[in-house]
Amino acid sequence: MFLANPSALARGGILGMNKRNIDYIGRYNPRKFYKRVDDKLTTKQLALANDIAVPDLIGTVIEQHEIGEIPAMVNDKDGFVIKPSKGSGGKGILVVTKVENGRYYKPNGQEVTPSEVYRHVSNVLSGLFSLGGNPDVAIVEGLIQFDPVFDGYSYEGVPDIRLIVFKGFPIMGMIRLSTAASDGKANLHQGAVGVGVDIATGKGLHAVQFDTPIDLHPDTQKELTAIQVPQWDTLLHTASKAYEMSELGYLGTDMVLDKYKGPLLLELNARPGLAIQIANGRGILGNLRHVEQMKNHNMSVEERVAYAKIHFSATS
Repeated sequence: MFLANPSALARGGILGMNKRNIDYIGRYNPRKFYKRVDDKLTTKQLALANDIAVPDLIGTVIEQHEIGEIPAMVNDKDGFVIKPSKGSGGKGILVVTKVENGRYYKPNGQEVTPSEVYRHVSNVLSGLFSLGGNPDVAIVEGLIQFDPVFDGYSYEGVPDIRLIVFKGFPIMGMIRLSTAASDGKANLHQGAVGVGVDIATGKGLHAVQFDTPIDLHPDTQKELTAIQVPQWDTLLHTASKAYEMSELGYLGTDMVLDKYKGPLLLELNARPGLAIQIANGRGILGNLRHVEQMKNHNMSVEERVAYAKIHFSATS
C-alpha cells in the first residue's frame, strides 16, 4: 500500500514525507526549540528538570584529551553506553554490557579493547556521527537493565518504545526489537523488528521487519503480536509530558523499560520517521487530523492520555 501515488496514500490515511515535513514538522515544530531534542545532553537535563526519569549520566567527554578518563569513569560499573550527543538514527552508540578487570564486552560477548573505545569516542568528538558532521560531545550513560518481561522478544539488545505525540496527545506507538541482523540495536533500518501497539492497552497489533509483515521474531521465534508492554500508562504520560518540555507539536518519544527504575526517556525526535505506520499496518493521518479539528486543546497530561486511549485505539 506504500507504493501508491501521494493522493492515494492520503486517501488511505498514510502520511507521506513531504506532507509530514510541510504540514506537521514545518508548521508545529518551531526551529528555535530543535536543540532541545537534537542535543541528547540538553534533552536529559530538561527531562530531569521536569521530573522525567532518564538513564543515569556517568559523565561526558568534551575534548580529545579527556578520553583517557573513561576507564576511571566506568571502573565500578557493570556496563555502560557511549553515545554522541547530537547523533541520529542510532549511529555511534557503543554498548558495553560487561566490565571485567579493565576489559569491555559487547552484548554479543565480543571484547572491545580500550584502544577501540578511545578511537570510537574520538570519532564521536570529531562529529563522525553527528547531525551535519559538527564537533560533538560523547555521553557516557549507565547501562539499562533489561526488563525480563521482554525475554525472547529481543535479540541481545534492549527494546525501546516509540510514541508519536501530536499537540500533547499520544496518537500512535510501536516497540522496536533488536535482531541478529540489526546487531542488537533497535533500529528498523538495520533490521530490527517493529511491532505496532494499541494506544489504549499497549498490546501488540502487527509486526514488520524490513517493511515486510512477520508473525514471529526471526531469531527467537516468539509470537510478536502476543507482546504486552507493561507500565503502559506511565509510558503514555511520559510521552505526553514531553510536549510541554520540548514545546514541539509533532514529536517522537523514545523510551525504555528498566527492570529496577521502570520507564526511562531515552531521547526525543523533532523529525520522527514514518515507518511506525508500517509497523501498525495503518496510517497516522486520521489521528493527526482528529487532533487538528479538536476545539479544546487546553487539557492536562492526564486528560490528554485518557482522551487518546478512547479515540486513538486500534479498535476505536
